[in-house]
Amino acid sequence: MSQTRRILAAHAGTDSVTPGEFIEIPVDLVLANDITAPLAIEEFGKLGAGGVFDRDKVVLVLDHFTPNRDIASADQCAYVRRFALEQELSHFYDGGEVGIEHVLLPEEGLIAPGMVVIGADSHTCTYGALGCFSTGMGSTDVAAAMATGKTWLRVPEAMLVRLTGRPHRWVGGKDLIINLIGMLGVDGATYVSLEFDGPGVENISVEGRLTAANMVIEAGAKNGIFPADRLAVEYLKGVGVDAPVSCIEPDEHGYIRQIDIDLSAMEPQIALPSLPSNAVAVADAPHVKLDQVVIGSCTNGRLEDMRIAAEVLKGKKAASGVRLIIIPGSPRVYRASMKEGLFDVFLDAGAVISPPTCGPCLGGHMGVLAAGERALSTTNRNFVGRMGSLTSEVYLSNPAVAAASAVTGTITDPGEIV
Repeated sequence: MSQTRRILAAHAGTDSVTPGEFIEIPVDLVLANDITAPLAIEEFGKLGAGGVFDRDKVVLVLDHFTPNRDIASADQCAYVRRFALEQELSHFYDGGEVGIEHVLLPEEGLIAPGMVVIGADSHTCTYGALGCFSTGMGSTDVAAAMATGKTWLRVPEAMLVRLTGRPHRWVGGKDLIINLIGMLGVDGATYVSLEFDGPGVENISVEGRLTAANMVIEAGAKNGIFPADRLAVEYLKGVGVDAPVSCIEPDEHGYIRQIDIDLSAMEPQIALPSLPSNAVAVADAPHVKLDQVVIGSCTNGRLEDMRIAAEVLKGKKAASGVRLIIIPGSPRVYRASMKEGLFDVFLDAGAVISPPTCGPCLGGHMGVLAAGERALSTTNRNFVGRMGSLTSEVYLSNPAVAAASAVTGTITDPGEIV
């Protein structure tokens, strides 16, 4: 069986599961945010359950429209806050404790290999980077899991993404996943488990894996998963989680397709408007004038991303007319960036530094685009109107490319200015 199917079989209490089979399984963690939790709480109330199945395993994070952008978002957060306090949830993140959920949870030591994690957010697939099965679901399904501690799903087919080689400087997890989505298309892995393996995996940092797993949903995948190798185990140890090293040990008959990617042959990638699958090398991207550059989000808001951006920006200024917005993904990332002097680099470059929030990624706040404006962003989606006006355009890249492009005012390979 694939790694995903082994995890699902273990939770189903059986030796094996088959693609297409429907199973009911216990969950190890249930997640929702300030946008998705209100509906889940409403449906939870209709079930008449009274209390959540386990107050240590239901996580609520107020991260999308916070700090509150308007009265409606304040009301939503107040509704979630009351529920979290009534249920005495152990893991409720509000105010100064808030981070972008998919950056925050691994740092808080809430994720471990072999877990089943579901969340009312499509990018819940992020946690597969640490060897667990994690996927997004609708708020109603999440409400049922909050009450019962169980969920049901159809066992997915699996594709093996075999990595070889070592990426060049300025190439990382974001380039891997944009390139892969470009190969597959936005529906090329619909309801499939994308399983990353091969000798090249060890050359992708854990932060890079979190970025790659975060975006598998953009190819339609049910989940993405990496082996819990030495690097993953070291990362987990750093956040207080003890886990054994475990490889995928793929079954040659367990995959519907194998995709081979040589990381050493990959260049920095750009996703052109208005789909994540419009992947081209930076060298082939159009030299459009940029109005805004955003570095952050659940995709690229980790400390490694901040360090890379600062390395490119050090001693430089954002181009005239470019609004540079930096969004550290969590309080830990924020504090470490400040302590390491990264904020000085960003401020000297003319950047605005935001508190941790999803903000502009979904056109929420902290950087909404006006009509006709263009942004280069390290976020995960560039659909029409995703970050603001329906006539705005969003290009996606890694943090190094975003930082270099902020300096020149147009899409630029970081190697040209560093």
